[in-house]
Amino acid sequence: MNMTAKPALMQAVEKLGYRVTPGDVAAQAGLDVKYAERDLLALASEAGGHLQVSESGEIAYQFPPNFRSILRNKDWKLRWQERWAKVWGLLFYLIRISFGIYLIASLALILIAITIILIALSSSRDGDSNSDWGGGSIGGDWGGGNWFFFFTPNYYSRNRYSSSNSPRSRSRGKARGQSEPPEMNFLEAIFSFLFGDGDPNADLEERRWQSIGSIIRNHDGAVIAEQIVPYLDDVGVHQTLDDQMLPVLSRFNGRPEVSPDGQIIYHFPELQVSANQTKTQAVAAYLKETAWKFSQAGTGQILVAIGLGGANLVGALVLGGLLGDGSLAQELGGLVGFAASIYWLLLGYGTGFLGIPLVRYFWVQQRNRKVGARNEQRQSWAVALNQADETTQQKLDYARQFAAATVIDADDLAYSTDRDLSEQELQQADKIDAEWQRRLEGQ
Repeated sequence: MNMTAKPALMQAVEKLGYRVTPGDVAAQAGLDVKYAERDLLALASEAGGHLQVSESGEIAYQFPPNFRSILRNKDWKLRWQERWAKVWGLLFYLIRISFGIYLIASLALILIAITIILIALSSSRDGDSNSDWGGGSIGGDWGGGNWFFFFTPNYYSRNRYSSSNSPRSRSRGKARGQSEPPEMNFLEAIFSFLFGDGDPNADLEERRWQSIGSIIRNHDGAVIAEQIVPYLDDVGVHQTLDDQMLPVLSRFNGRPEVSPDGQIIYHFPELQVSANQTKTQAVAAYLKETAWKFSQAGTGQILVAIGLGGANLVGALVLGGLLGDGSLAQELGGLVGFAASIYWLLLGYGTGFLGIPLVRYFWVQQRNRKVGARNEQRQSWAVALNQADETTQQKLDYARQFAAATVIDADDLAYSTDRDLSEQELQQADKIDAEWQRRLEGQ
């Protein structure tokens, strides 16, 4: 097994104090208990872990606190993955700010080209076009000389940080030394305005199974469907509550139990075994999805982005009208000719810059209506559980008959791979003699 693909497993081991059972990991991380058992065995083999077997036959896994370092030193893929994560973070940041840079560059190019054309037309009307505008010299002088300072890094740096005197920008520097993340800069805000900030519920499945695992563990491995459905999706028209439990049974290796009255409860023996005494985990009453947000950028940043996008689109349309059939661009050449050669790209970017957020805005509203409906459905199931009727209460009472919690204590181990076998056999012999002595004295 490739351990680089199991970060949730390793995080669960660390959170649980490096001594775990498959049930511990499955409940903590929401992993499939069958895969958790397989992956724990592989992790113990690769990271120098130890097996601990209790006298009742239950198995716990003990890991060294530095098991990540052991894996990193043995697995070049893990080292490569960590380095690539840093490189990709930088590359993605450059991709994000490139849209803002292109917007500013596009607007600057359009304005410069329009200015050159207007000056050329004005000079032509004054009768100076033949002497002053030949062979594209104006385009070359304006495009290759003083006007190029608009495209220098220092120019963008000044514009980029010109807002650093605002209260929000001043607080941004302080925020870097605190736990709160810094506010996005303007170039990042451009990307956020265009494409948003990702799925706010990207971890929904992880949160779903972690919550379900904690609910089962909190009730000592025996639950009813009404306790689980507030963390699932909508129950279909042709589905019952018990139908919804099938993926839960499969993931946590549970089995249904039927009461004498024909009521079904669900028993999860492997989640009843723990390596340490655990406290009840706080779990939300139902799984709540986060509403999508159009953009995390500030209101002022969004307004500026709209203004620049509108100016870019209007400027592109004006430039197109001035270029006409393209003869003027051929005459002037230089930067005007370059702008003419990529005119449709400039116009397309200006159109998309405003069109994409507009479409996305309505798409976000539609998604949020569905998110709200699912949240209301889950909340209704949570309320129904709190107002349990007599039938539901009978199912809860029957489930408690299967509730149990087994802790693999270090004093009850029959075998552990971190100690010499002969030493353990001697210790077991002493424990057997002590047990016989206790029984004889009790007669």
